[in-house]
Amino acid sequence: MHKSLSNSYKFSTLKRHSGSLSPFVPSIFRLNQTNNLQSQSSLTNSIKTPSGYSPFRHFNQNPCFFSSGYFPNGINFKGFGRNESGVSCAKLFFRSFCSEMCRESMAYDVVIVGAGPAGLSAAIRLKQLCREKNVDLSVCVVEKGAEVGAHIISGNVFEPRALNELLPQWKQEEAPIRVPVSSDKFWFLTKDRAFSLPSPFSNRGNYVISLSQLVRWLGGKAEELGVEIYPGFAASEILYDADNKVIGIGTNDMGIAKDGSKKENFQRGVELRGRITLLAEGCRGSLSEKLIKNFKLREKSHAQHQTYALGIKEVWEIDEGKHNPGEILHTLGWPLDQKTYGGSFLYHMNDRQIALGLVVALNYHNPFLNPYEEFQKFKHHPAIKPLLEGGTVVQYGARTLNEGGLQSIPYPVFPGGAIIGCAAGFLNVPKIKGTHTAMKSGMLAAEAGFGVLHEDSNMEIYWDTLQKSWVWQELQRARNYRPAFEYGLLPGLAICGLEHYILRGKSPYTLKHGKPDHEATDAARLHSPIEYPKPDGVLSFDVPTSLHRSNTNHEHDQPAHLRLRDPKIPELVNLPEYAGPESRYCPARVYEYVPDEKNQVKLQINAQNCLHCKDFQACDIKDPKQNIKWTVPEGGGGPGYSVM
Repeated sequence: MHKSLSNSYKFSTLKRHSGSLSPFVPSIFRLNQTNNLQSQSSLTNSIKTPSGYSPFRHFNQNPCFFSSGYFPNGINFKGFGRNESGVSCAKLFFRSFCSEMCRESMAYDVVIVGAGPAGLSAAIRLKQLCREKNVDLSVCVVEKGAEVGAHIISGNVFEPRALNELLPQWKQEEAPIRVPVSSDKFWFLTKDRAFSLPSPFSNRGNYVISLSQLVRWLGGKAEELGVEIYPGFAASEILYDADNKVIGIGTNDMGIAKDGSKKENFQRGVELRGRITLLAEGCRGSLSEKLIKNFKLREKSHAQHQTYALGIKEVWEIDEGKHNPGEILHTLGWPLDQKTYGGSFLYHMNDRQIALGLVVALNYHNPFLNPYEEFQKFKHHPAIKPLLEGGTVVQYGARTLNEGGLQSIPYPVFPGGAIIGCAAGFLNVPKIKGTHTAMKSGMLAAEAGFGVLHEDSNMEIYWDTLQKSWVWQELQRARNYRPAFEYGLLPGLAICGLEHYILRGKSPYTLKHGKPDHEATDAARLHSPIEYPKPDGVLSFDVPTSLHRSNTNHEHDQPAHLRLRDPKIPELVNLPEYAGPESRYCPARVYEYVPDEKNQVKLQINAQNCLHCKDFQACDIKDPKQNIKWTVPEGGGGPGYSVM
């Protein structure tokens, strides 16, 4: 379905488009180091995008003569033609031509990092504007998951407002949105009982969906419009020009062994250069965080720090007699203590499936708390257990959510592009929804970017239109719900009741968040260890069993993408002072304290287990000393979600 960046990277993927390259390549283009550099330079200089942007980068004193790029439909290369799939063989050839000595460079008008709701909405909106204005702009989306949707996980009760604007005919076009909300319940749980409360949610007109399936559908719609999508490639660096303007991204090298040596299949990363770069990486995206820091974007908007939560989810298949499509349930209270913000969700999907999960705010104090084990315990509640009995788990996953809301949104525009979706943080906490706001932010950024490329306007229009949009109105009304729980569960409920039923989001005040999540962890001496029950293998499960259900896979012989800034801190600080919290806050058992050959306890990092839960990691959010550094692994690794 999706394209490959380079034959040298993903030959098997490329073969799906072209079979074998060589029969289509005229001998004049079968170049080697004896070719005339001047004639090659002349040829590449003559090829440009419709906007005059050259797709080639030249390397002096380097055997890599050509780099791949965008070839508009109006350019014909005599002798190349197209393959049986209709793909330009010239395009395929130039995309495959690269040596170890250089890094391939591909030029586009717009480069988007992340094929999630925000990134794909931006890509679709850009191409819609191109059709409306009869303009040809090249749009590329790069995605680190093995396929579009593989890293996408969410509740998800979907509000279709943004989709109605983007693709009004989605119902007729077989979007995977088929289960309207039929009932909406809200419970307060104690250990043994469930108390029904008035539901503060308004889910009429919303749908229970699998977000990973919806994103796959959006990917198909984007490709129909001419967007190029490259799954399996991880954006690892920002490209700048001499004026410190962002001009694209670079993907990481592939085929590097654990010891740093180059394996037989080593290939350099690829430069994706864009006149506009949009970052849609999801919550706490690694490149987005770098740009927020480099350009002081939080300071520019006077934003507070971001605050996060960890969501853990399973999809179950249950008995048909217990299944009520469209029924949704949210809970507060047990199994979490009254100082820990969080709650559960249970959504009835189609095909006898339910989505079940627990969300735990990462500003919890007790270092002995284990979110994964709290979720396992939750499933044994007397009000939940009967529904699950006789059922089976289909899939497991986890991800972080940014819950800072309006107070934590950075200035989303940087020289050369913008940050969109959850990378900026548009989650509406009281609604427990962020897909619709992420999509709308992508659409607004696309409109601003189109103006920059076609109408000579500026990218700051994105910030202006965002603040005038319904996204901002929603977040303005919702701004005090999350920080209200800094005072505890019951005071938080009281403040939220005041906000929802009396002030209706028109408060004359704005509450502030407390400490950053990593500073909220107490010393272990202030708490007692928590004894969690052993999994029964029926309702509750150990981590390896759950990890298997996430379809997580990483190339083992590659450098660890989770690194310690100071390797001594785990043994000297985290273990003695905080009782080794990294062994508990990770939902995939990436971190374990094990004895070495001298029987001294050391931190072991099992990077191959990583769920990319931060779409990115809870570990670099919650680590008390911020000692864990997340870097992108080889593209195509991580979880393989299909119904999440």
